[in-house]
Amino acid sequence: MNIFQFILNLMGFDVESFSSQLFYLAGILIAFFACFLILGKSQKGLADYLLSVWFLLIGIHLICFLFIFSNSYIRFPYLLGLEIPLPLVHGPMLYLYLSCLTGNYPKRKIWLLHLAPVVIVYFSLLDFFLMSSHDKIEIYQHNGGSYKVLRTIISLIIAFSGIFYVILSTLMIKKYQRQISNIYSNTEKINLNWGFYLIIGISTIWIAVMIKSEILIFSLVVLFVVLAAYFGISKVGILNPALLDKKDEENLNTDNEIEYPKYQKNFAGDETIQRVYKKLVSLMNDQKLYKDPELNLNHIAKLLDVHPNVLSQTINSVENKNFYDYINRYRIEEFKRIVVLPENQKFTILTLAFECGFNSKTSFNRNFKKYTGCSPREFLKDQKLIS
Repeated sequence: MNIFQFILNLMGFDVESFSSQLFYLAGILIAFFACFLILGKSQKGLADYLLSVWFLLIGIHLICFLFIFSNSYIRFPYLLGLEIPLPLVHGPMLYLYLSCLTGNYPKRKIWLLHLAPVVIVYFSLLDFFLMSSHDKIEIYQHNGGSYKVLRTIISLIIAFSGIFYVILSTLMIKKYQRQISNIYSNTEKINLNWGFYLIIGISTIWIAVMIKSEILIFSLVVLFVVLAAYFGISKVGILNPALLDKKDEENLNTDNEIEYPKYQKNFAGDETIQRVYKKLVSLMNDQKLYKDPELNLNHIAKLLDVHPNVLSQTINSVENKNFYDYINRYRIEEFKRIVVLPENQKFTILTLAFECGFNSKTSFNRNFKKYTGCSPREFLKDQKLIS
């Protein structure tokens, strides 16, 4: 017997049938490996530590599931019941992780509030944990026994938790995207779009939980871990709050909504709005600030010597646009102007787009289509610049 077989036997797995469980064990190893990869990053924030803890909990959850799935719980009855409240962990962990990524760090009391259902369920199972090993095994082998009603209630709580945190996480990302659109002219690297992939992933797991397909649940969790690990390590599209200056952070953490009525309480006044707008248009036309791909609201506000909130009000009320749309409209118009010039025929479309202030092909194409109703190539064909 080699060391690998010895470990499997020690864990209670049947070596002969283990090949059918290899996929599940791989998921556990991936979860723990991802945990250590995150901790091994050179620059770590609170979100990284939170994600690492989440992967650790997922690994523990998968181990508990595998013990039951493989009937190994008979050899480890003291582990029975530990897995029941664990599904209540994942919704809050997703929400808290995304909260940290967007710079909305919850207070300690909020953390405890989100994790309170897990503690409450563990307390409700205290009598079960104090039972003898034989009684625990009996209950599991008879589909819950006297705990059927409690298990049903817990299942309903788990289902509600899944739906609640999926909705909460979605609303938070959408709010964050509205906020950064009022501050930055290019949001592709910080828009947190990939967060929706995590939300979709965990949603499919909740659906599998409701279907009660254990193999499907386990498989989806393994795939989710791989997906979350990839994004958690690469951090594609995350705004690091530590890089914000004080004014950026102030604007990001306030509800800088587009709708005009939001400003009524602290409205700067029509005269001030018109004065700031006139100076803004003059500045944009004279200095062509929109060509700077890193342009943000605070920089322009500093040049105009006005508060960022006043500038945001000006753009929202006069142009009926957020800062992102306002600046990118200038960039599209600039592209349309320079692309027809004879001296620019030697340059590619993307080169000219970058010259106008865009920082990605995706952003340029999307905004061009949004404002002109056609693709850049279709526009050039209409101008008879390409065949």
